[in-house]
Amino acid sequence: MGSASPRDEDFWVFGYGSLMWRPGFDFIDSALAWVHGYHRALCIFSHVHRGTPERPGLVLGLDRGGSCQGVAFKVAGRDRAETIRYLRERELVTSVYLEKTLGVRFIDGGGAKALAYVVDRTHIQYAGRLPEDEMIRLIAEGVGLNGDNPAYVRNTYEHLLRLDIHDAELAEIVRRLDHQSCRAAAGPATGGAGDEPTPL
Repeated sequence: MGSASPRDEDFWVFGYGSLMWRPGFDFIDSALAWVHGYHRALCIFSHVHRGTPERPGLVLGLDRGGSCQGVAFKVAGRDRAETIRYLRERELVTSVYLEKTLGVRFIDGGGAKALAYVVDRTHIQYAGRLPEDEMIRLIAEGVGLNGDNPAYVRNTYEHLLRLDIHDAELAEIVRRLDHQSCRAAAGPATGGAGDEPTPL
């Protein structure tokens, strides 16, 4: 018998954002993994999933530099075509991500090649590193086909905590979003009869 085609072999997909808690494809194994040379960052204006072109949200991308801890999913070779088709429909809807094969390292010291989606820095939706106040504003206002932007950020952060992955930037963003939500829920302080409403 001849050797199996690479297309028939099991392969890995690296998730660092919503793929960690909503992969959307079948997998036969998963493991904590690191990639080097890229880091997780809220660096993409979302025009579809968590925002619109008129009111963009802000979502995660793998940007150049540093390292990133996430989850690698092992997919059966028989599901390769279906899985890649699904990922391309999900991740490449506006071509802000580039599909790449990256080396990943596992907690036991082993390694593998994994399919991953990194940000295209030349794309119009690449936000780069924004001031924190602008990040909070975009996230708080963003709503897209997959729901509101704050839920996306919180879900990602909470899943990272469950995996014992610490992301200081996301922690601060969530803290500020929660603080803003508490202030909004409390409402404005009651003033005198002559007070005018504060503009939004």
